[in-house]
Amino acid sequence: MENSSDTTPSRLVRFFSAVERWGQRLPDPLTLFAVMAGLVVILSALFQGQSAQVIQRTGDVVDLSVQSLLTFEGIRWMLLSAVDNFINFAPLGPVLTVMIGIGVAERTGLISMGLKVLVTRVPASLLTATVVFAGVMSSMAADAGYVVLTPLGAMLFASVGRHPMAGLAAAYAGVSGGFSANLLITGLDPMLSALTQQAAQSLDPSYTVNPACNYYFMVASTVLITVLGTFVTSKIVEPMLGSWDPSEGDGSQHEGNAEPTQEEAKAFGISITIGVVLGLGILLLGLIPGAPLHDTIKEGEPAVNALHSFFSAIEILVTIGFIIPGIIYGVLTKSIRSDKDVAAMMSNTMASMGAYVVLAFVAGQFVAYFNWSHLGAISAVKGAGVLKSIGLEGGMLMIAFLMVASVMNFLVGSASAKWAFMAPIFVPMLMQMGLSPEATQAAYRVGDSITNIISPLMPYLPIIIVFAQKYDRKAGIGTILAAMLPYSIAFLIGWTIMLLVWVYAGIPLGPGAMATYG
Repeated sequence: MENSSDTTPSRLVRFFSAVERWGQRLPDPLTLFAVMAGLVVILSALFQGQSAQVIQRTGDVVDLSVQSLLTFEGIRWMLLSAVDNFINFAPLGPVLTVMIGIGVAERTGLISMGLKVLVTRVPASLLTATVVFAGVMSSMAADAGYVVLTPLGAMLFASVGRHPMAGLAAAYAGVSGGFSANLLITGLDPMLSALTQQAAQSLDPSYTVNPACNYYFMVASTVLITVLGTFVTSKIVEPMLGSWDPSEGDGSQHEGNAEPTQEEAKAFGISITIGVVLGLGILLLGLIPGAPLHDTIKEGEPAVNALHSFFSAIEILVTIGFIIPGIIYGVLTKSIRSDKDVAAMMSNTMASMGAYVVLAFVAGQFVAYFNWSHLGAISAVKGAGVLKSIGLEGGMLMIAFLMVASVMNFLVGSASAKWAFMAPIFVPMLMQMGLSPEATQAAYRVGDSITNIISPLMPYLPIIIVFAQKYDRKAGIGTILAAMLPYSIAFLIGWTIMLLVWVYAGIPLGPGAMATYG
């Protein structure tokens, strides 16, 4: 690719290299949240007394004014509520709960095995689509997708005589670019919905957001990303890469075996069968009238309201859905020999979440400060007024927010970290403009995903470069980012159009979640 006569790739390399150098100068996300919490304290003092009328969904008008955190009352509140701010940080409990189950399934090898089976049991003509689709589905456990599927995609393409870098790019596009899409509820859903609900309640305390609020849209997005990723790989990336010379690699390209062993395949079949039966049983808890998670609804209420308790318990249900098949697979493959192994896997998973827990403490203070001071609600009303005055609303407003979310990817890599400080500002603001919190969250997920694959701050980019160098010793950050740019552009155009059509057509984004607010 670097030998192409077109100067565009080299310009992109220089541009992204500059972005990388600039981005690396930013402080750690922990420091960023601490700085932003400090800014909220200062701003609350500077704008103390600023007021606005907030119209809630019920139609009630509430007068709010900015409360200073530097007053006697504010300082007392910050000190007394610090622990509660941490414990009540919305995503903390759901994320740690879900990760217990996902961690066991990942550490026993069940998730990695599932990805292998998916991409090695399909016809050659469907290989590209399957690799992209498997990448999208791997967002249920992102680590497995990056470290297993990406090199596996390259290996599979090489095994059928296609350029391995194209297989790597297809897998990376699915794993990273399609991160927010899935056919299943993943750990990201309760994480984002909890932040969205917390932000919405600063404007409307009665508003609730369920973890499946974007589910219908994400299912359709899975199909869209698979189709677009397949097209870009076959029609743009592979022709751009040209033919592959195995001598360009490091000589280890043919090492390893993508085929699962007979023992692994048998254990996987048994585990998945039990998992499917378990999943059906879990669904029945919410679908059957009289079941523990099926709520009684009044006449005239939407039927989906009967599933409120089911969605409220989704975190523990997802954990159960992962942990039981994971344990069974581990026992059958002997990666689990006693209960101590299961306990160790859970402990190791929680240990790996240590950085997130520390970040949650600081982020919890920031969110709580923002809400207590009323800066979020006031800035939302003022900001909505500015947007209305310049005529930016509806579809253009959603596109503008989507682009802001995509640009933020070049500054902060974590999807949850970005949403933690964007949601308190943009969710109430767009509610004032008539867009529901669920629609704002969907727009954020699209914007966050489309630039994942071209962000130099993507944590897994160094791993992807190492994988690429097995097939091209000269591969570097510019090589990867230039190869992934066509996917990013295609996802931006296609996904944005689908989101706008979805919203304007009035299609529910998920169970009980419409795009409009009010």
